[in-house]
Amino acid sequence: MKTENRERFSRFLKWLYPNLRVKRWFMLAVLGIFLFATGFSVMNDGVAIGYAELQFREVIYRITGSTRHIAVPTGVVVSLFGILLIIIGFKRMLYSIISSVLPENEGRIVDVIYARHYLKRGPKIVVVGGGTGLSALLSGLKHYTCNLTAIVTVSDDGGSSGKLRDEMGIQPPGDVRSCLVALADTEDIMDTLFSYRFDSGELKGHSLGNLLLAGLTDTFGDFQKGIEQVSKVFALRGKVFPSTLDQVVLMADLEDGTRVTGETSIRLTEGKINKVYLEPSDCKPLPDAMRALEEADLIVLGPGSLYTSVLPNLLVKGLRDKIREVNAPCVYVCNVMTEKGETDGYRVSDHLRAILDHCGAGFVDAVLATKGEITDTLLKRYIVEEAVPVIADPKVVQQLGAKYFEANLVQEGNVVRHDSDRLAKELIRLLFRLKPMGERIALVDAYLLTQKLR
Repeated sequence: MKTENRERFSRFLKWLYPNLRVKRWFMLAVLGIFLFATGFSVMNDGVAIGYAELQFREVIYRITGSTRHIAVPTGVVVSLFGILLIIIGFKRMLYSIISSVLPENEGRIVDVIYARHYLKRGPKIVVVGGGTGLSALLSGLKHYTCNLTAIVTVSDDGGSSGKLRDEMGIQPPGDVRSCLVALADTEDIMDTLFSYRFDSGELKGHSLGNLLLAGLTDTFGDFQKGIEQVSKVFALRGKVFPSTLDQVVLMADLEDGTRVTGETSIRLTEGKINKVYLEPSDCKPLPDAMRALEEADLIVLGPGSLYTSVLPNLLVKGLRDKIREVNAPCVYVCNVMTEKGETDGYRVSDHLRAILDHCGAGFVDAVLATKGEITDTLLKRYIVEEAVPVIADPKVVQQLGAKYFEANLVQEGNVVRHDSDRLAKELIRLLFRLKPMGERIALVDAYLLTQKLR
């Protein structure tokens, strides 16, 4: 006990060490409190006020020669000056502390506090998928809530992820890494750091983020524990879970009877996909991911490659059954463009039908499609790649048992993709439309608050 007391006292004394840039501002705030109390005391003493006013008028007379009556509420002036010193002192003290603890965020204190507290009141949303589509969605949703959970596919067997998977026996970290970047407060810094790729030597082709996740997995003996360590360091606005910690291989049966093994091979093999499945088929989901689904207000599938990003998660039996079991509405975000080797010639209803064929009727409550125009220049480029815009057929979607919604969600750049902010807003609107009235009212205050403060 005595040792603990000495340690506490020692830590307290450290606040008195030089060059902390805390004491000076604390003393300024204390002076402000003293002046405020003095001014308040003067305001409650008429004699003191009268004497102070006489002295002030005498000074003014000596300077200007004027005898005009000047009413000076001395107590108010002193108190206001004290309040000013209190504000300056405590503000600068907080900046000194925060600039040391969060060196890149001292200029965004309000944003940081907002992210940590107000966004906690947002709806609980679980997104399921992989690839760039999932990370883009998370980038938009994190501005409306930090109650986000990403369940990410782990069937990737190509590139850096595939090499680390083969050499170290870990889950492929690529899609997980993208989600971690998307959920970070300092997304630009995270992207620069995690996306850096070595272009020579034995590490050629590997990204720094993949290597970091691999190292943390080796250190803590578990892929999910490695993800949790990254989440702590970068203060993510949400959680990321792999769909399973089992080593799985994605397989596909084509319409012509051909069987293809491996995600990369499925992408490259021409032919219409009839069915995909995982080996082993008895892979298990993470308990925390299941718990997030139980508590969810909304479940979002996609956007992302239908057969290699979205469906592999739903092939984990426990996840598929849990999504069907919970009351949260399930929305499928359809891709903007078809993908060669996966969804050639697919309409919106074909995407939905593929999900229902693998998961059963009634699995998806609503489909969100894109109706934005795409420039001719980009269309010509995609035609060369044998990809075209996904054609909307709302009547067929509704016949399949899902509600159909569409909005202008296209963002054009070097490629066509979903605009992350518009997609997030549209999903929040759908949440309010799909939830029962009683549950909807419980969510609307938090959403309006985020809209007001943005």
